[in-house]
Amino acid sequence: MSVTKAGAWMHSRRDLESHAAEETPRPQALVWLLNFRSIAVELTRRRFMQATAATLAALHTDLFASRPQPLMIGFSTLGCPAWDWAKILDFAQAHGFSAIELRGLQGNMDLPARPEFQSNHIAQSKGEVAAKNLKIACVSSSAHLHDADPQKHREQIADAKRFIDLAASLGAPNVRIFGNNIEGPRQVVLERIASGMHELGEYAGPRGVTVIIESHGDFTDSPTLIEILERADSPHVGLLWDAHHTFVSGNEDPAFTVEKLGRYIRHTHLKDSVPSADGRRYVLTGRGDVPVRKQVEVLAASGYRGCYSFEWEKAWHPELEDPEIAIADFADFMKKLQR
Repeated sequence: MSVTKAGAWMHSRRDLESHAAEETPRPQALVWLLNFRSIAVELTRRRFMQATAATLAALHTDLFASRPQPLMIGFSTLGCPAWDWAKILDFAQAHGFSAIELRGLQGNMDLPARPEFQSNHIAQSKGEVAAKNLKIACVSSSAHLHDADPQKHREQIADAKRFIDLAASLGAPNVRIFGNNIEGPRQVVLERIASGMHELGEYAGPRGVTVIIESHGDFTDSPTLIEILERADSPHVGLLWDAHHTFVSGNEDPAFTVEKLGRYIRHTHLKDSVPSADGRRYVLTGRGDVPVRKQVEVLAASGYRGCYSFEWEKAWHPELEDPEIAIADFADFMKKLQR
């Protein structure tokens, strides 16, 4: 090898070694670099875990938000006229009910006169309801507002006010009244009923109670009920939708009724029946030709959050199945419907 070439080779070797020495990190710098990489990995892992946790939490919230709320199911004490107070509450709790509707106790329809609801006992009765994780959804009176006789009309108003006072004492949101019959000129009767409802609504409102007229008797079609409720002109009045009566007597499809009356519905009666020689015969829920399932579905879809109350008219029809059978059967029907 020539001197020139050898010198060039040595010079190139020194350059490479010098460059390599500059590129090779010192031990302290290497430790720092490794630490930095470790910190970066840890931060990345933490951010990933935090993001994953946030995503899972949001997914959990969305899933539970989209899950339908359980329906408030109840039954009217009209269906168990022989049961005492304790048995009513025990049975309701045992069969998964969340509410009861008071319509008489042991055959006595004058609820404000019952010993369970006297001033010295009502706090205990309220406590017993709460201890079973139940609510009183409605206190149902017999008051009707169609009477043309002024004295009878005032008596009915006074009786309804007694039930409003009882509902207020129990913390119950609703008191049921009837329009009942159209006797005389239709518009006069409607005005009388609406005026009575307005008066009762003004009495009930400050007490935290709503007065609800039932779709019953001569008042089972949406146009008539809308007319009464609009004339009553009070935020403290509403409708008890007896879904059986608007279907059977009013000849209305449930979807139509809810579309027209849904904004007024505060409480609901459900029951089933079949045609019979003398009109209709009540049967266990789902065994008749009343579209109970559809009634529940369209009402729930409307945003209704009130009670779906089973009204088994055992007090008026002793031949019906015993409440131990019929009320438990309704609970099963509603549970299956919600699955």
